[in-house]
Amino acid sequence: MSALKTVFHEVQFCVVGGGLAGMGAAISAARCGIKTLLMHERPVPGGNASGEIRMWVCGSPQLLETGLIEELRLENRYRNTGANYSIWDSITYEMVAKQENLTTLFNCSCLDATMDGNNILSIRGYQQTTQQFHEVKAQLFADCSGDSILAPLTNAEVRIGREAKTEFSESLAQDTPDKRTMGMSCLLQAREMTAPQKFIPPTWAKKYPDEESFPARGHKMGLCQNFWWVELGGMADSIADTEVLRDELLATMLGVWDHMKNHGDHGVENYAVDWVGFLPGKRESRRYVGDYMLNQNDVTSGKIFHDAIAYGGWPIDDHHPGGIEHRGTANTNIVPEKPYTIPLRALYSRNINNLLFAGRNISASHTALSSTRVMATCMLLGQAAGTAAAVALQKNKSIRDTALEDYAEIQQILLENDCTIPGSIRTISPKVKAASYTSTCGDADVLRNGIDRDYPGQQNFWCGKNGDSVTCSYSEPEKFSTIRLIFDSDLDTRRDKRQHLNLPANYFLNAPEQTPPESIMRSFAIFADGKELFRTENNYQRFVKIEIPFTATRVEFRPLDAECKKLFAFEVR
Repeated sequence: MSALKTVFHEVQFCVVGGGLAGMGAAISAARCGIKTLLMHERPVPGGNASGEIRMWVCGSPQLLETGLIEELRLENRYRNTGANYSIWDSITYEMVAKQENLTTLFNCSCLDATMDGNNILSIRGYQQTTQQFHEVKAQLFADCSGDSILAPLTNAEVRIGREAKTEFSESLAQDTPDKRTMGMSCLLQAREMTAPQKFIPPTWAKKYPDEESFPARGHKMGLCQNFWWVELGGMADSIADTEVLRDELLATMLGVWDHMKNHGDHGVENYAVDWVGFLPGKRESRRYVGDYMLNQNDVTSGKIFHDAIAYGGWPIDDHHPGGIEHRGTANTNIVPEKPYTIPLRALYSRNINNLLFAGRNISASHTALSSTRVMATCMLLGQAAGTAAAVALQKNKSIRDTALEDYAEIQQILLENDCTIPGSIRTISPKVKAASYTSTCGDADVLRNGIDRDYPGQQNFWCGKNGDSVTCSYSEPEKFSTIRLIFDSDLDTRRDKRQHLNLPANYFLNAPEQTPPESIMRSFAIFADGKELFRTENNYQRFVKIEIPFTATRVEFRPLDAECKKLFAFEVR
């Protein structure tokens, strides 16, 4: 019998794991012109956010994220009006599968790595759908797999479990270290119907006959009831015991639904099970050790690192390792006073020279991980890791040297691509500085101040409607190739109303359709020396970059919407 075929690939950058962190890493590197490959063991990307698991995409409650995660959210709000997970999966699939410079290997599990000392030469994966092996040679690798599969394959330094208080002077840590982690969950989604719905539990479902079965676990149906608290695994091995834990979680989840339907009045008489997850969503397993380990004090103080490349702000949301079997409070919930930044030094391995990582496996203590692990933060980290990889490859440097010497350049690329980095301001090009800005209303100079959003107490926008305009003028004809625009996607209101979450937890009768934020300027035109250069009547993105070569002395932006809409940036380069 012949051996299975091996397909060989040679790229510059290889990303393992296609959750939101891996998507961010792969897309950002590819958009920087880097030949990239994404190896993902599931049929669809998205990880914990995918239709296979369906956890919410959460992030900083103080400062909603921009960059690739906002691009994804707005694309979903425009195209997925019915809040359908199959449409969501098609959008995440499109972002990677149709991205130039990016090769995708779905249904492909990473199995092995070939090393040369402390450098990874190649990795090997098995694709179950084609019954083929894939060998990928690259200069840089990023592990965004969540469970850090490249760690045991490369001997990269990792940690599992909780540190002692004394190591980082963390008041929320344990007196003594242990191997316990946060658990995993299999979620359930229900759909409201117009008539009563029966539920007959399987014989193997767990029994929860009364309210005392769930101390400190709110289980009324509601907009935000996604059953995250049906959680197990923190007392076990969160990798090796996953299959056993999945079986326990299914029995537990269906037992919870049986309780809600058949044991007391929980307001779900007309609800039917719409979906149950058979793939557990994980919160914690292996964490890599980098040149810096983020800790509780960084999180709670809102620390600004000199090499900051992303930020977080989710509470220190440390779930008890006992999960649903723990009779006390399910989790801590300590909200940082303000967003904190995350340094580039926490995104690459301390002992493997060409290994980066992003997602819930970054170099952070257990306590800090309790905040950084949420997926909007993870996609920011992925975008940062992919951008750092691109700069390292373009400069032919190690990732460590790049992080130490070129972090400011990486920050500027991220800011240019609409990422927010607290404490950093985007540098304005000399050509934009040299222009004379005039407007029919308001101060147009705010459109080139390098700050592309509002902050508390600080407004950075120009507002205009049909009939208004902003004009950039030059003393003599200039050659241009790019127009950069930032619109208002209503970041603050969407955060406050939880409209930033990708999809609902349950499906209610007469639920409103998803739509793009009304604050987005949908229609606008751009003129060069009086001649129309570009026009759209269906914009729904916050960040718009128009690539058109032209020569002009006057470039004019004209809003076409009937109502006044905000604009944060208008730059012609």
